[in-house]
Amino acid sequence: MTSDALMNNYGPRALTLTRGQGAWVWDDQGRRYLDALAGIAVCGLGHAHPAVTAAIAEQASQLLHCSNLYNIPAQEQLADRLKAISGMDKMFFGNSGAEANETAIKLARLHGNGKNKRAIPTIIVTQNSFHGRTLATLTATGNRKVQAGFEPLVRGFVRAPYNDIQAIETIAANNHNIAAIMVEPIQGEGGVRIPDANYLRQLRALCDARNWLLILDEIQTANGRTGSFFHYQQHGIHPDVVTIAKGLGNGMPIGACLTRGSAAELMKPGSHGSTFGGNPVACAAAIATLNVIEQEQLTRRAATLGAELLAQFKTALAGCDMVSEIRGAGLMIGIELKHDCAGLVSRAADAGLLINVTAGNVIRLLPPLIFSDEQAAQLVSILAPLIRDFTPED
Repeated sequence: MTSDALMNNYGPRALTLTRGQGAWVWDDQGRRYLDALAGIAVCGLGHAHPAVTAAIAEQASQLLHCSNLYNIPAQEQLADRLKAISGMDKMFFGNSGAEANETAIKLARLHGNGKNKRAIPTIIVTQNSFHGRTLATLTATGNRKVQAGFEPLVRGFVRAPYNDIQAIETIAANNHNIAAIMVEPIQGEGGVRIPDANYLRQLRALCDARNWLLILDEIQTANGRTGSFFHYQQHGIHPDVVTIAKGLGNGMPIGACLTRGSAAELMKPGSHGSTFGGNPVACAAAIATLNVIEQEQLTRRAATLGAELLAQFKTALAGCDMVSEIRGAGLMIGIELKHDCAGLVSRAADAGLLINVTAGNVIRLLPPLIFSDEQAAQLVSILAPLIRDFTPED
């Protein structure tokens, strides 16, 4: 039973999870579940990974916190690692994806208020996007349900359809205050929406031509999830700003905003800060996570296993009238149904499987990168029959 001391942000929750190991979690009744959600793309190495656990324990035994008034060796080491992986120049650490995106929004404002000053520095964002729940990031988010009740929203945003370059060019022709574009390479909360293959390259070209910052929100797509450490690496471009979080610490709260070129020089002392951002324990966990991803070649594993899972689901669900489309990139998979299907979440849990439904009718699968072939087959064998038997009345 949920404590009445908690705000009712999340509504009723049926399960109480108490323990995890690898791709499995257990509830307070001792029942085991195959976790195909990984804490919403957070636990890429699965639960209770020994390397992450050891790094957290070792760092916590030495220094838990000292604030950013002092140099933090683990933070500097993590920054150097991410710089080498990303090809970006400088970064700022926070505690979450929303904080990373807030940093990116502030960078766009600094850019827009710079030497080529815009009257109202404005960021192009997209419909059905999700960037967070702080006041600025929920304004950037393209979901009216997230925004409802929090008006007045933050000004300085204009919205375009996702995967529509012509719409952005039309905005550019009529709005001379644009300072940046902020977009997810793949929309996660929006339903695992994958744009055209040339979309990111076209955005890069537009930003170059108009002196806009290209901001990529890779909170959900980074950390090896889609088959490369950052999804933009599959498209032969670099953003000016990229944000990451979720799987970076394998469960420890940490987010980062990475910058490149002139964007890397926008922040000055006093421009931004965080009490807990980049703390020693979170950075130690992130370093351990990067080590495992690299040593076990988990980005390659995500690409290979993701392709196999897509093929297995397409075979298992062939001819199923309920299914509109099965799509994905690496271990970020969406199965879109023709009707809302939130009821499948509880049906799957009853069958010992944790999944998620987003955008009302898209089953979103985000299994750990350490998922085995056997666990992938088990996922398909449990979920495919549930989809086949599903009716809109469920």
